[in-house]
Amino acid sequence: MPVITAAALAESTVLGIALAMDAMAVTLSNSLCEPDMPLSKKLGMPVAFALFQMMMPAFGYLGGALIAEYIERYAGIVSLIILAFVGGKMIVEAVRELREPEACPAALLTWATIGMEAVATAIDAFVVGVSFAAEGKDVVLYCGMIGATTLTRCLLVLALGRKLGERFGARAEVIGGIVLILIGVKACLGL
Repeated sequence: MPVITAAALAESTVLGIALAMDAMAVTLSNSLCEPDMPLSKKLGMPVAFALFQMMMPAFGYLGGALIAEYIERYAGIVSLIILAFVGGKMIVEAVRELREPEACPAALLTWATIGMEAVATAIDAFVVGVSFAAEGKDVVLYCGMIGATTLTRCLLVLALGRKLGERFGARAEVIGGIVLILIGVKACLGL
């Protein structure tokens, strides 16, 4: 069993927070669009998002492990490319949201919609999982921390709701994208 270092714990926490930004934004949007949402759905959203955010990097890791021997020599640059792509995508989506905020849907939130949102917000985490295989990361630590940070951050969004949305909104997603890019640069430089 690998030893958990303070650096790995810190990096996995920061990565978890960065990847949780999409789920936090969707949690906020859903709760603002449906203020009388039943408690079961309010709590179900963070749990669903956290489970998918935790599972998807593991799936990405397994897929990446199949091709790891081919990309091991280029692990740093592969990680940089993957994380820069995911981080850049987050920044572009956030800027688009800042320019043209989405309107609330007319229909109430369904469990099927929550499931689709959980998958959609975790696709980035799948791609990041591929970089875990390339870098030989402790997938249990990283997946656990990603799931835990997603759960706690989404619960925090539910608790602070409207105040948080008015204050930070899409800007938090921009910060998350920048963090992912910086983690990719760190991997590329071998730090």
